[in-house]
Amino acid sequence: MPPPKLPPAVRNILPTGPSIARLSSRSVLSVSGSQAPEFLHGILASAIPTSTRPFFSAFLNAQGPSNGRPAYLLEYDSHPSEGPSFHDLLKRYVLRAKVKIRDASQEYDSWAAWNSTQDTEWETRRNWHFAESGAIEPVWPKASEEWPWGSQEHIIRDRRAVGMGHRLLVRKGDQLPQDAYDLHRILHGVPEGHLDIVPNVAFPMDSNLDVMGAVDFRKGCYVGQELTVRTYHKGVIRKRTMPVLIQSHESRSSEPEDVHETFASDLDIRPSITSGGSGPRPRGSGKLLSTSHGIGLALLRAEHLNFTSENGTSWSVIPWWPEWWPQRQ
Repeated sequence: MPPPKLPPAVRNILPTGPSIARLSSRSVLSVSGSQAPEFLHGILASAIPTSTRPFFSAFLNAQGPSNGRPAYLLEYDSHPSEGPSFHDLLKRYVLRAKVKIRDASQEYDSWAAWNSTQDTEWETRRNWHFAESGAIEPVWPKASEEWPWGSQEHIIRDRRAVGMGHRLLVRKGDQLPQDAYDLHRILHGVPEGHLDIVPNVAFPMDSNLDVMGAVDFRKGCYVGQELTVRTYHKGVIRKRTMPVLIQSHESRSSEPEDVHETFASDLDIRPSITSGGSGPRPRGSGKLLSTSHGIGLALLRAEHLNFTSENGTSWSVIPWWPEWWPQRQ
């Protein structure tokens, strides 16, 4: 059975014209120093480019994210969480390295821009590499031919999903609110921040970091490499973070509902049982992650699920397969 597709009515939720939104939840760290490339190479899950090019990567834990000196600007999610801040995490690994880390958030704003006709010039059909475990990697052109993340200063092609557009760092100086961007990325199946990628709990492939191009499985020696690579070669990927349509339990409509309830993240999602149905009982449960306007992301493995909100109301969760995701032949 082919995976479910994006419900047609969901396409009408977002504006189709060019859009831009400032991301208040993102912050910027400056990492500079003669040993900055080596320092970042040892802790990020993808290789550091040899020239000043933008790129997307992940910082994992040990169990499995012009002054003549190299300098990098790291844009990251700065929502408060139970884990240490990204700044403090980087400080742990400095040791004696000739590296300076400082907060540059007061100098830059992070912006997301999408639906530009110019994006079609570089966002072409993707090629994929599949591991036996179920891990999936995008296969980019050779760096000597074309750098996949673009080459403009302070602008990166957001290639975590087809259609995500660009991310821009703009020095501080009519914008959409952040929830417009959140809805945009949820519809594309892109997890982001501590609600979707739970610190010290989320596994890279569960959070689609492999599909989004954040993990280089052939890179050697970085924090969290051992378990990640072992799973890639010998494990099985059983869960994925998928976009879901949230409906009241009694609803039979395929249209998105005007859902105003705010759902807590980390709510358990249970497989629904059809009375009188035959076949094995659905296995496992999932977790509801971030939500916006009746659409959300959920970490799950079953196809037809439901959850109960904190006030006792039961809701149905209908996942779909993002159109840009590959299907293994």
